[in-house]
Amino acid sequence: MYYNTSMNKIKSPSVAGSFYTANKDELEKQLEYFKGSSINQYEYKSRAVIVPHAGLVYSGELAYSGLQSLDKGLKTLIIFAPSHHVAFDGLVLSSYDAWETPFGKIKIDKDINNELNKNFRVEYNDEAFETEHSIEVQLPAIQTLYKDIKIVPILVGRAKYEDITGIINNYWSNKNVGFVISSDLSHFYKCEEAEKIDSVTAQMIESNEIHNFQQGQACGYYGILGLLNFAEKEGFSLIRIGLRNSSFVTGDKSNVVGYGTWMLYEGNRNEFLKKYYSDKILEICKNAIFAGLEHIHYKAENIPAVFYESGACFVTLEEEGNLRGCIGSIIAHRIFIDDLIHNAQNAAFSDPRFNPVCRVEYKDLSIAVSILSMPVEMTFEDEDDLLSQLVPNKDGLIINDGEYQAVYLPSVWEQLPDKKDFLNSLKVKAGLPKNHFSKTFVAYRFYCEYIK
Repeated sequence: MYYNTSMNKIKSPSVAGSFYTANKDELEKQLEYFKGSSINQYEYKSRAVIVPHAGLVYSGELAYSGLQSLDKGLKTLIIFAPSHHVAFDGLVLSSYDAWETPFGKIKIDKDINNELNKNFRVEYNDEAFETEHSIEVQLPAIQTLYKDIKIVPILVGRAKYEDITGIINNYWSNKNVGFVISSDLSHFYKCEEAEKIDSVTAQMIESNEIHNFQQGQACGYYGILGLLNFAEKEGFSLIRIGLRNSSFVTGDKSNVVGYGTWMLYEGNRNEFLKKYYSDKILEICKNAIFAGLEHIHYKAENIPAVFYESGACFVTLEEEGNLRGCIGSIIAHRIFIDDLIHNAQNAAFSDPRFNPVCRVEYKDLSIAVSILSMPVEMTFEDEDDLLSQLVPNKDGLIINDGEYQAVYLPSVWEQLPDKKDFLNSLKVKAGLPKNHFSKTFVAYRFYCEYIK
């Protein structure tokens, strides 16, 4: 491997003039435009992002929106990016002291470089970086957004994603260090097909699904899997910032490249929705019901991208403390915003237990939304074993036996605090006797974020 031992060696730009303009003034204007048009609406500041790396004219706005979501207190960014031109095994480092762009020099964090070389056996290979765009194209935005920040460029060859997880895990305790995963999505499909492929990829990223992820879904495959593996172990989530493809800019839908950007949230997505968007969620439900009363189509506007992730919810309506309607989805089968609108309107107008909500009732309705986690099948020997595992006021429960099925949200514990009563009532709701139990009896546990 080639290792540059010269002091104060500066890497000149490799793709200025091709992947982005080499003219400083033009570059400043372009990034200023990205700042003004940023699609990032989130207050939360992250320590890890996934961003695209095509030419700035194609994916720069999306990449800027992702990089903008990083914590402003970071001192170093470790950037993982795929090698497009040089083949090698594992990961490689740049031995330069700094990289240069039209905005000047951005320093390499030599201390972390040396630690990675010594402790993780990451070798130096400057040749691999010489014509590579996947890191350099990120730097102008990073220099604009984060003054005096250092970088650790890492190119990824034929690697193990666990090695990337190990590096992220090692430096996560250092609050000054952040992480950038540089990756485009699908390549050179017709727009309609690309959108389908990238939608599947997005759902996998947003559910930390690494086992069925295919290398053709993203050129930064190993970096994405490394971050997802870390997120799954820590109970963190990737929150969507934006998803599009090159036709958004070019108008050419015959042969597109997909782009997406996400930020890492230190918690689960439903917690994120509740913390930052409780008022918005209730407002959407209220507006959806009003639109139903007016017999007009309702389309929510100016909605953050997280609402376009797959999601499941129940919407519960009360009037003067009495149930007035409750409809929902047990398992996510559409995007969250559609599930929210659909269930709000169905709770108001299509719950078979009640007459449709009328205008005079509308102003007195109390709205509550339960956002459901993915149900997990429980393992138990008998009914006593099942009861011993239930956690009152936390667990939602789905039971199934043949054609009989029913669900209780965690809020039902308020009326049925005893585990036995809770389970027996759920059996009756399903159409089963209270004392029913069989070898085919199945139960699923789930959790809710409750907004009222």
